[in-house]
Order: sequence, then structure tokens, then C-alpha cells
Amino acid sequence: MPRGGHGHSDRGGMAIETHSIGFVPEGERYGHPRRLFTIWFSMNLSIVCLTVGMLGVFAGLSLGWAALALVIGNAIGTLFMAAHSAQGPHLGIPQMIQSRAQFGVLGAALPLLAVVVTYTLYDAANAVVVQDALTTAFGVGPKVALAGFAVATVIVAFVGYDLIHRIGVVMAVASGLLFAAVAAVLLTPNCVPPMPGPQGSFVFAAFVATITQGTAWCLTFGPYVADYSRYLPSSLSTARTFWATALGTFLGATLTMVLGAWIAARFVPIAHSPGLGIPLLFGTGGWIVRLLIIAGMLQNNVMTLYSAYMASAGVLSGFHRHETIGAVTKLILMIALITIATAIAVATAGDFERVFGDMLNVMVYLLVPWSAINLADYYWVRRGRYDVGAMFDLNGQYGRFNVTTLAIYALAILIELPFLKVGFWEGPMARWIGADIGWLPGLVVPALLYSLIEQRKLAA
Repeated sequence: MPRGGHGHSDRGGMAIETHSIGFVPEGERYGHPRRLFTIWFSMNLSIVCLTVGMLGVFAGLSLGWAALALVIGNAIGTLFMAAHSAQGPHLGIPQMIQSRAQFGVLGAALPLLAVVVTYTLYDAANAVVVQDALTTAFGVGPKVALAGFAVATVIVAFVGYDLIHRIGVVMAVASGLLFAAVAAVLLTPNCVPPMPGPQGSFVFAAFVATITQGTAWCLTFGPYVADYSRYLPSSLSTARTFWATALGTFLGATLTMVLGAWIAARFVPIAHSPGLGIPLLFGTGGWIVRLLIIAGMLQNNVMTLYSAYMASAGVLSGFHRHETIGAVTKLILMIALITIATAIAVATAGDFERVFGDMLNVMVYLLVPWSAINLADYYWVRRGRYDVGAMFDLNGQYGRFNVTTLAIYALAILIELPFLKVGFWEGPMARWIGADIGWLPGLVVPALLYSLIEQRKLAA
């Protein structure tokens, strides 16, 4: 097995992570699956997740139908996302490095680059969302606020895995209390007079679209979920890893999104600007709420930057045959990625959704076929049996490029197109259905094709 350097030497201590993309030796494994619950539960207790829950109501659904669609969508997305998480303890490497077994050591650069671009754009989106809270809380200009947010993100991400998990524990409690307090205040009679919007009903297109939104939200975590489980002992069962991740994700996302749907249905002024409206619910205590919102967004930003760095390091290491990334290179990569994200946020101030909203959606659909291929390989084709050392060897058993997998990946993207509905494209099937369900064929078709073809190749 390749070694990646010295990681965390003790459960009780916290040091700067140095393993980067390398294999984590068994003697340096530590932790408990409850860490997976807290990090994914807290990750979903955010203003962004709350806003996603509002979209179905805004599209014309009643609260009940919106809540049902969100439950279905989150359950589907969580199923696939948690299945990726279970790979971490077994293999001891980052999620996207494992893709070399399917795409080839160099061929994996294609989905890796999609991950880098997607998560850099998500960091830009996070900056746009949190900007008003930062300027209000600290009394500084937008550029200074975003620069400070970027610096804090790099510091935490550079320290790495253990600090990220510890923040997850704290934020699971803090954000949980915050959203519970929001619900309690809104339920208090006469405290906040309800201001409902138009009466919603069942709208098939909106119902399907809301399922897609919930599914896509959870699927987005797939390319980096195993990054946060890879230090756990390999003796940990797949079931324990799966359920700790699944329960944290499903409960966090569903509770937050349903709260968002309720706010959209009953408290329209708050729904139109939750980042500003929620702190106002708490009067003089609003500054504490703003800080908690900022802390939650910082956690989101750190995790996306950390995994964008992992993916970019994976691209570089494939071409340079490195199993480790030095501290200086790590810092440079993180600074470069967060600088690009911050520059995008500044350049598109007030117009980010129009300029980059569709691009983010498209990038998600580039990741869905990867998820299908990766899971099909792990659970059905190779059944978890891999040579981790060969994933770092250009001349190893996985080769430089797996042309068959790359062709399946490209075909899956083409198959998704008729079902996609974004600002600049509406496929015929999406037009007929009235909603975007490109993720469904994007999961099913490549998984079936890859399983059939690869099983025959391995049996030959």
C-alpha cells in the first residue's frame, strides 16, 4: 500500500493533515461513525439548504406536496451519497482517487476536473449568499468581507480533516439549536403574524422538479463524501458507515428543507430574504444568529474547498506520479482555488444566479454518471476488491485510460440531454414532462452499461 505521509497520530490531538490524497495506513486510522452523522447533519443545516426547500412552494405546490417531494428526493439522493461514504474506511483514500480504478489513472482527470470546477463555483455561490450577513455583522465593505471569509476558509481547510470534523460536531449542536429556535419563534402565537402567499396545490411538473432538487442536493455530496470517512478503521462495517452518513444527511436536509417550505408557505417576507429576515426574528439577539449563519456557511465553504483541492491534487498527481502533495503545494492550490471563487463572487455581485446558476446545474449532471459508474464498479463489478497501489501506477492494472468507461461516461451525458431543463436548453422529454429529470437516466444507464461490459472484460 502507498503511504501518504504522517497523518493524525492520536485521537486526542489535532495536527495539520499531511496525507492529502495518499493512502491512510491502518495504524493511523481513528474515529467513530458518529463523526459522520454530525458532519453531514450540520452540513445540511444551512441557509442554502433552507432556500432549496422553498423552491417547490414558490413553484406552486402546497406545503404538504412540497414536503412529500422533498422527502422522496432526499431519500433517493442520500441512498447514493451514503453508498459512496462506505468506500472511505475500506479503501483509505479520497473519493475521486478511487475513480482511477474505473477511468484509468489519467482518464480519471476528466471527472476530477468536473469536481474542481463544480466546487469552485459552489464556493463562489457560498460567498455571494453570505456576503450580506458578513457586511452587516462586521461593518465592513463587501470586498473586505469576502476576503476575510476566504482567508478563514483556507486556514481551516489547510489544517484539514480533524478540524473539519470537530467543527462539524460543534455546528451540529449550534445550527440545530438555531433552526429549532427559528421554528419555535414562528410557532409562537402573535410573535410573527403569518403572511401566507398564494394557496398552493398539486402541480405535477413542480412536484417532479422538487424531487429533482432534493435528489440533486444530496447527490452533489457524492464526489467528496468518502474524503470524510477515509480515516475511520477499515474494520468498520459498510452498514455502520452507510447509516451514520445517511441518517445525518437525510435528517439534516429534510428537516431544514421542510422548514424552508413552511416559511415559504406561511411567512413570505422572510422567505424572500432568509439571511436577513431570520436574524430580525430575534431582535437584539440577531447578531448571534448572523454569526451562526456565517459559521454554517464557513463550514460549507471549507468542505467544498477541501475537496476541490483533493480533486485538483488528484489531477496533478496522476500526471506526475506523486502519491503525496507537499504543504507548500497544498497551500498554493487552496489559495488559487479560493481566489478564483472569490473573484467570481465579486465580479458577479447581484447577478450570480443568472450567470452561474445554470452552469452549476450542468456541472451536477456531469457528476451524476460518474457516481453511477463508481458505485456500480464498487458494489457489483469488483465488490470492493481493489489494488490501491495500482491507483498510483501509470503502468498498473488500471492503466492510463479506460477507453470503454470514458465512452460510457460520454454516452450517459448525451442521454441526459433530452431530459435536461436549464436556462439555455430544454430537452424534448423535459418539455413533455414539464420538469428536469436528467439525473434519472444519468444514474441508471451508465450503471447498467458499465456493469455488463466490465463484468465480461474481467471474466475474459
